[in-house]
Amino acid sequence: MQEKDMVLDVLGSVKGGLAGYATFISETANPTLRQTFQQMRDGDEKFQYDLYKIAEQKGYYATSPTASPQDMHSVKTALTSSSGTTTGMH
Repeated sequence: MQEKDMVLDVLGSVKGGLAGYATFISETANPTLRQTFQQMRDGDEKFQYDLYKIAEQKGYYATSPTASPQDMHSVKTALTSSSGTTTGMH
């Protein structure tokens, strides 16, 4: 297996794990356990970002073009109007 394939595989695995944290955190009533999950998520997010930066530098990961301020405003407006709030919370 090539290094590029291994890096992209790990990035995909971490991405899947990060999605799972949202469920764990939102369904955990115990404050200590909830905090533990949040710390684990934060650590995995940092790891994922650091690995992503390495992959990007090595040319393993092609990024999307940077969004313009108008594009970002349009997305924010769409998300805000669909959720009814500015935070996305109901």
